[in-house]
Amino acid sequence: MTIDDSMITRAIFALLSQRATEDSICPSDVARVLSADEALWRSLMPDIRRVASCLAEAGVLRITQGEATLPPNAIGSGPIRLRRGRLMR
Repeated sequence: MTIDDSMITRAIFALLSQRATEDSICPSDVARVLSADEALWRSLMPDIRRVASCLAEAGVLRITQGEATLPPNAIGSGPIRLRRGRLMR
């Protein structure tokens, strides 16, 4: 099964909708929802970060590291969290 950007987006939204408005999710939570196979979910991480960056650019998602909100194009490789953006409440 091929996992595309729309599947990643739906998984992000589904997980966030299950959490309190101020709560966050880890990108690996998204990957694990999409596949139980560890090798596959780990291989999805760059795509999940890319999709998250696009959603952050659109204002739907915020990407945070600690308490700081990161610019969508500067998420790098460190630990990040995904939160609702101004357009997703």
